[in-house]
Formats: sequence, structure tokens, C-alpha cells
Amino acid sequence: MESGDSNIIIHVISVLFNMSWQIFWPLAFGLILSSFIRHLLPVDTVVKHLGKTDAKSLTFTTILGMVSSSCSYAAASLSHTLLAKKATLANAMAFLVSSTNLIVEMFIVLVALMGWTFLWGEVIGGLILIATVGFLFSRFYPKEVEQELRQHIESAEPAKHAHSDCGMDMSNMKSETSDCGMDMSSMKPETSDCDMDMSNMKSETSDCGMDMSNMKHETSDCGMDMSNMKHDHSMHHHMDIPAQEETGLMSKITKSAGFFQMDLAMIGKEILIGVVVSSILIALVPQEGWKALFISNDVGLPTWLHSLLDVIIGIFVAMIAYVCSVGNLILAAALWHGGISFGGVIGFILADVLTIPMMGVYKKYYGKRPTKWMVGLLFLSILFTGLCVDAIFNGFGWVSADQTVRTLNQSGFGMNMTTVMNLIFIPLSIWYYRLGKKANAGMGMSM
Repeated sequence: MESGDSNIIIHVISVLFNMSWQIFWPLAFGLILSSFIRHLLPVDTVVKHLGKTDAKSLTFTTILGMVSSSCSYAAASLSHTLLAKKATLANAMAFLVSSTNLIVEMFIVLVALMGWTFLWGEVIGGLILIATVGFLFSRFYPKEVEQELRQHIESAEPAKHAHSDCGMDMSNMKSETSDCGMDMSSMKPETSDCDMDMSNMKSETSDCGMDMSNMKHETSDCGMDMSNMKHDHSMHHHMDIPAQEETGLMSKITKSAGFFQMDLAMIGKEILIGVVVSSILIALVPQEGWKALFISNDVGLPTWLHSLLDVIIGIFVAMIAYVCSVGNLILAAALWHGGISFGGVIGFILADVLTIPMMGVYKKYYGKRPTKWMVGLLFLSILFTGLCVDAIFNGFGWVSADQTVRTLNQSGFGMNMTTVMNLIFIPLSIWYYRLGKKANAGMGMSM
């Protein structure tokens, strides 16, 4: 290997390591905080409020999205779930936007990398985008196409119905509750206060881990072989084991840690890839290379046209280069260093719902024609939002071409804020992750 190639590799690794060091604590803090919020406000508690589109429902949708996700793919899945539960399309799309662009961990990383001006740009832009999406999807999405979309969802439901529990071999299923008269002769309970052979007992209700292989259940409507089912929780505890307090602080921390572990299982790889790809681009592509993507100020175009082209370019770059909501912020900072306009940066960040992989997800969920309309209206919404943000912030003089941004490949080592916070959050996040993994494994949800 030549010396030049070796130096390039070392430079890329250096940028990657320094960037990871800079964003670790804000990302970990944001995910931990988000996991607590998600535990306190589950998705199902507000789904019932999303059956019609109005200011109140969009407010609920925005709050729900903010606490529900940090990954576009997870957000797409949750918005699909809302549609399956009869939420309006406008509310589902507003949820998709808020859950990818108005999330705590994203705000923290945005401030850490790019400063407070970009945070307020993202917040104002996100709110404008939600209102725009609510308006466009409720007024301009064709009713016949929406009907096709819902038929596509309904046709896919039976194949993956989560609550179908009859007529299947579920012999190895791990479950917490059961109310059917099934063959449970080898069922293994973890907590039980009965050790009797009640194999011939006829009962309407039972909550003990007993041999119930021949029990006749009065309300049984299932005929499944669940002989090896592992029962995690019974209704009663053994007499000499004190009942665990479920409302204590540690219980809440443990349940929240479960969300943290699941989030990392879903988006950890994406964030890692995002940091690696962005590090390579930042290390290898000079600022002149980024500037070549954008329209020079020397061209003499009208301000509105120049802003329009920059926002369009930002959206298309996001469609090609996007990896995940948080990891994308690093590349957004690189684009800003390269000379894109403020509105172009915001358009780039907001366009994380329009990536090529995400379009594939939409097509799978909703069908080809509904996806085309969805992508088209989202594109127009993001374009309008980017233009609005650019006009607002430049009009009030809140942003300038030399806007202060942290150096992307600066060394974060030494006794400074970054080092102190990482020394706190590295061990804390490891402990919190292991706690969540253990909690999820106990419920058969390990990922």
C-alpha cells in the first residue's frame, strides 16, 4: 500500500473516531430520554383521537410522533399501524413527519453539531411541514386512491394478523396469558403456587402452572397444541416470595430501558453506517466538491429561484445519501460547510421520509399508485417548507452565510464538556442497554 493511500485511510479513521466521540453522549442522552417518554405515553393511548383531521388531531399526532420513534423505517411501520387502525391518511403522514424530524435525540445532536439556529430552523420547519402535510393530504389526495390504499392494507392484514391464535401449532410459543382450553401438559410456569395434579379438573378459570392436559374449559374456542408453551407470569405468586412492586422507580426504569434496547436494535446499525458514510464523505470530498452541487451566488439568479434550486438539490441529495434521521445530520453539516443555503439544509434534513429505501417500504405497505401520490405530496410539502424556512430566517436576519458551525473533524479529546459527558454516558448507556435487553428477553422480545 502506497503512503498516500495509507494517509487517506488514517485520515478517514481519524474523522470517524472524532465524530463518533462528539455525537455519542448527545445521542445516548436523547435515546434514553426518549425511552422514558415512550413508556409514559404509549402509542395506543392516542390512536383513538386520530380518526379525523383537524387542529386537535394534528397536535396529538405531533406529540405522538415526537415520543414514538427515532428511525424512519420504524416511523413508517407505526404510521402504517395507525392507518390499519382507521386513522386518517393526513394524520398518519403527519405522524411520519413528526416521528422522524421532531425527536429529542435529533434535537440534541443537531445543537451539538450545528448550533441553536439550526435547531429552531428544524423545529419551525417541522411544524410548518406537519401543517402542510395535513392540508395537502386531506384536500388533494384522491379519494379513490386512498380507498385503494386501504384495500391494500386490509388485504395484507390476514396474512400477518397478530392476534390469530386458533388452528395453529404454537407448541413452542412463549406467552404471558392464556384463556383457551389447550393441551398445556408440559407448560412451564415461572411463578406458581400450585403443584397438584388436576389433570381431570373441569374449571372455568385457572391461573396456576398445573398439569391441565385434560381440563375442559367452558369458553375454549381454540384447539392448539401448546404443550411446550412457557408461561412467564401467573396470577398469583408463591407464598414465600413477596410480590414485586410494579409501580416503583426501578420498574419504570426497567420498562423504559426495554424501549431503549429495542430502538438501538432497530437503528443502531443505521446510525453506525450513517456515521461511517458521512465520515468518508467529509474526509474525502473537499468543500469545493460540495459547492459544485449547488448554484453559485455569482450566477445572478433571483433570490427565490436560487433558494428553490438549493432546496430541490437538498431533497434529492437526501433521497440518495440518506441512512437514518440522526446520522443524516452529520451529512447536513457537511452540506452546510459546502455552501448550500439554510433552506436547503432544512429541506435535506426533512427529506428523510423520501429516500429510495423508504419509497420501497411505502410501495410494499400501500401499493404502487398510492405510493406515487404519497411521495409527490410529501415532496411538495418539503419543498414548500424549505422555502418558507429560508424566507423566514433570512428575512429576519437570523442566519448568515458564515453561520457558526462546529468543525466536523475537530478533536474532542481533553478535559472538556464532551469528554466529561462521554465518561458519564458511555457506562450509563451500556448498563441501560443491558437492563433493557434482559427485560425484553424476559418477555420474549429480545432483538
